[in-house]
Amino acid sequence: MPTHDSGPHDRTGTDPIEESRPKDFIRDIVAEDLRTGKHTSVVTRFPPEPNGYLHIGHAKSISLNFGIPKEFGGECHLRFDDTNPSKEEQEYVDSIMEDVRWLGWDWGTHLYYASDYFGQLHDWAVHLIRTGLAYVCDLNADQVREYRGTLTHPGKPSPFRDRTVEENLDLFARMKAGEYPDGSRTLRAKIDMAHPNLNMRDPVLYRVLRATHHRTGDAWCIYPMYDYAHGQSDAIEGITHSVCTLEFEDHRPLYEWFIEHLPVPHKPRQLEFARLNITYTALSKRKLLELVQKGYVAGWDDPRMPTLAGIRRRGYTPEAIRTFCEKIGVAKANSVVDLAFLEQCLRDDLNKRAPRRMGVLRPLKVVLENYPEGQVEEMDLVNNPEDPAAGTRKVPFSKVLYVEQDDFMEEPPKKFFRLAPGREVRLRGAYFITCTGVDKNERGEITELRCTVDLNTRGGSATDGRSPKATLHWVSAAHAVNAEVRLYDRLFTKANPEDYPEGQDYKANLNPQSLVTLAGAKLEPSLVSAQPGLIVQFERLGYFCADRDSTPGRPVFNRAVTLKDTWAKVQAKDKAESGKGAGSR
Repeated sequence: MPTHDSGPHDRTGTDPIEESRPKDFIRDIVAEDLRTGKHTSVVTRFPPEPNGYLHIGHAKSISLNFGIPKEFGGECHLRFDDTNPSKEEQEYVDSIMEDVRWLGWDWGTHLYYASDYFGQLHDWAVHLIRTGLAYVCDLNADQVREYRGTLTHPGKPSPFRDRTVEENLDLFARMKAGEYPDGSRTLRAKIDMAHPNLNMRDPVLYRVLRATHHRTGDAWCIYPMYDYAHGQSDAIEGITHSVCTLEFEDHRPLYEWFIEHLPVPHKPRQLEFARLNITYTALSKRKLLELVQKGYVAGWDDPRMPTLAGIRRRGYTPEAIRTFCEKIGVAKANSVVDLAFLEQCLRDDLNKRAPRRMGVLRPLKVVLENYPEGQVEEMDLVNNPEDPAAGTRKVPFSKVLYVEQDDFMEEPPKKFFRLAPGREVRLRGAYFITCTGVDKNERGEITELRCTVDLNTRGGSATDGRSPKATLHWVSAAHAVNAEVRLYDRLFTKANPEDYPEGQDYKANLNPQSLVTLAGAKLEPSLVSAQPGLIVQFERLGYFCADRDSTPGRPVFNRAVTLKDTWAKVQAKDKAESGKGAGSR
């Protein structure tokens, strides 16, 4: 049985830390329990089932369960609910531990598994049989559902409900010994088939299941159900506050029934909070598994996935996610958070920490006709204007450059201030240039621009005070690093992926432009050996993270987030157009 370092806490006087502590109803309950002496320390747990990778929704639960003991004094356990070996793998166990650590939390020595308690859970099941509160049932799964009744009609007793204690003990022992085929018998609690809460209508405690467990091997052929194993695991570990998402609220009476009718060493309290829902995002494990297995994404860590592994690979930081979880708070009612808010938390974090670099994603060649042939200068560029300590770097400048294709228009509209024939622009940290000519191929496509450079504007300023309206980023062609850049966007086109056409499913809303790969990007030479995980701001373009697919001399960068919320503009435009249409009908 786990032991805890739980000394008394002095809750008297003014605590400056408490003044800055996040406020919510769960923390209020914890604070009151400590104030009244009901508990001397706080013990929580994060209990994932190892049947998939953690996603952004789990980050909220992790932050809450680990954050409360950190604030109030105590500990949080990491406990794997490994009671369904047919869906669980060691890969998922390893990924979950990696994700929790990446978020900045540490369970110390308190790593547990529900399978640690299989023996005790079995003995307590026998206790329920001996006290007449459990019986072996021969109904199959469909029959159990049929007998359970509905929300408006009570259930009916199983024909096996009144077996004697001796018969139930014998049958349960034979279930454990492997005498019966999978699904042929279950052990059920004897509670109330007319109870208004369907979870209390003789729930299943054990089922026969022959599957090799990733920890216990083939030692067991019966496995406890979650509702039975969870609360008792809490009790064994001395959990004080069992914090769950709101869908477990209807399960709380059963949680409390087991605690009341079993000789458990501790009596934890279950508390429920609203789970995290985000627009343009599917957080169902079943759906995420389907996306992976059917190849709609390139694995659990595909940067389009809302898994922590995916968003980490994309370029999200643990600091941004923790800030996001803190700002959305903890509530009792379910709601939906706009994905744009999560993206803004990332922008705010990376704006402070990400070094600036120059990268041209869709290159257009620029030849500076009056620049000396073979000359190379080094321009001093600021690494991060938000962090003076970040210093500057040297970036080579030469006669032939690359700029973005989107930064030039041959016939610009009125509000286009970037490069155009006869127009002067500033190159970041370098010179003013003016476009004097455009070269095209046989198909009429622009192949390069011819420009002149004002050599008296080195550093990006003019002595006569003139100041172009546009500043462009650039890369020296002779020094450019060839790179692949992956432009990731929202995985779904609709805020609610469940809003799909009749006869289809959520996959009908998959965004066909969620990944655009640019194989011919040009980067400044400092990025030639970018290590996976390096996050930079490509000036004027967004924040990008070096991917693990990078090779020496050819980096691969994933776009984490754009500099501005372009989706907000699209939504506003669509809303405005929709409003006009509605008014005309």
